[in-house]
Amino acid sequence: MNHKITVLATAYAMNPFKGSEDGMGWNFALQIARFQNVILLTRKNNREHIEKYMKEHPSSLYASMSFVYFDLPYWMRFWKKGERGALVYYFFWQLFLIAKVKSSNLRFDIVHNLNFHNDWTPSFLWLLRKPKVWGPIGHHPKIPKAFVLPIYGMKTYIQDRLKWMVKCYAWKISPLLWLTKLNSDVILTMNSSVKDKIYNIGEKEIRMPSVASDSMAASTSTSTKAEFHVLSVGRFVPLKGFDITIKAFAKFYNGVVNGRSSKRPHLTLVGKGPEEPKLRKLISEMQLEDAITIISWVKREELKQIYSNSHVFLFPSHEGAGMVVAEAMSAGLPILCFDNYGPGEFVTSDVGVKVPYSQYHRCINQFSTSLNCLYRNRWELERYSKSSKALFTQNFEWNVRGELLSSVYQSLFRSEVPQPIV
Repeated sequence: MNHKITVLATAYAMNPFKGSEDGMGWNFALQIARFQNVILLTRKNNREHIEKYMKEHPSSLYASMSFVYFDLPYWMRFWKKGERGALVYYFFWQLFLIAKVKSSNLRFDIVHNLNFHNDWTPSFLWLLRKPKVWGPIGHHPKIPKAFVLPIYGMKTYIQDRLKWMVKCYAWKISPLLWLTKLNSDVILTMNSSVKDKIYNIGEKEIRMPSVASDSMAASTSTSTKAEFHVLSVGRFVPLKGFDITIKAFAKFYNGVVNGRSSKRPHLTLVGKGPEEPKLRKLISEMQLEDAITIISWVKREELKQIYSNSHVFLFPSHEGAGMVVAEAMSAGLPILCFDNYGPGEFVTSDVGVKVPYSQYHRCINQFSTSLNCLYRNRWELERYSKSSKALFTQNFEWNVRGELLSSVYQSLFRSEVPQPIV
């Protein structure tokens, strides 16, 4: 019988009302609490949202959860504004957190650096001399030059390359990252690219994509799905490739309309971000205002309905993860994405179509052709849909993550592995 141990987990980003990193932090915490006691260390600005959610959504799991809210003093964080300076602040937050833990006399068996989910920022939890889990970790790759420079300009291209240079420095030179790797007993990796950047992680590695979801299939749907609805969800930033989404849909749509089809397809984009004006301008230039709808972030129940009313999830993102892909699979949507280290690595050929990187316009044509094939072949669409739901249930439900984490913790607790600090 498994012993119910206590895990000390740092979750810098944790907000039950948000998606992405914040949502992952909360859901991983719930999964730890299914089997273990968990002490969660997070920022003070998350407290209001966490307590509000727990009040509105009672759960027996909360009995296994306790929270320590910690921030650096104002004089060490006055310069941080939103996402600006977040990684620098995160570095010092982790460093000073060690003293906070020691002074609080907390009792725990295992430490887990839960998020940020990147593989180029060091962790200091190993200083607590307990078995340590790091991850899931990963990184966004460079956006291919042909997909950023002509579309988003030189400034965006330079920013992307500068970020990549910082990552490369950390992977190759940073002694703090080396110490993090050396003193981690288990390293959870999002995809296969991590081991190529953090060398010699060997038997410490366990593959665990950070993306997972609860079911996004609406309990009741008002849609008969007679029409053809294409969906894409995410932040409007260059990394997500929404310019490709719009252009691929436009090429497909114009082919259908010119063919005098009575059923006109529709594309819905759910999200917001700095590139929204540029995307709206692109839609206007293509005269597709009636065929493409942009919706800002909506409540989860509304988003479930949007997923359930859609046929295909078009997501040509360059990122290294893709939480929304798991959501789309839970609703049984076929996935169209790039064949990359992100969505392309966990989307199988039974679930959708993965387009290899090539020339910019050739990729647009391939996504457009894939849309057209699914539009004209509803049997193929249904086959993909069933496989998508099955893959989600097997690999991407949150409960699957919780069960794997529990086995990792139990193995570490039994082996009592703390070793070298240096």
